[in-house]
Amino acid sequence: MGSSYGKKKPVGKMVIMGIISIALYTALLMNQDIINNYIGRGGVYAFLPIVTAFIFSFVHGKFTGDFWTVMGVEAARKKKEVK
Repeated sequence: MGSSYGKKKPVGKMVIMGIISIALYTALLMNQDIINNYIGRGGVYAFLPIVTAFIFSFVHGKFTGDFWTVMGVEAARKKKEVK
């Protein structure tokens, strides 16, 4: 198979990130009371929602990006403008 065939699709990475994403959402939903108690303490604990949002965003974003790559959807590449 030549290089014109294309890149290998990241199916394994997609599945792993999907499993991690499901685990994070499950843990969040099953432990809402504990999480709310920590967040309600204020002080340094006020950063927990921000850190949690970054973690969820990163994992879900990686999963979504790999998902669309596996489905064959890629971002359009900008053409270089010649003047």
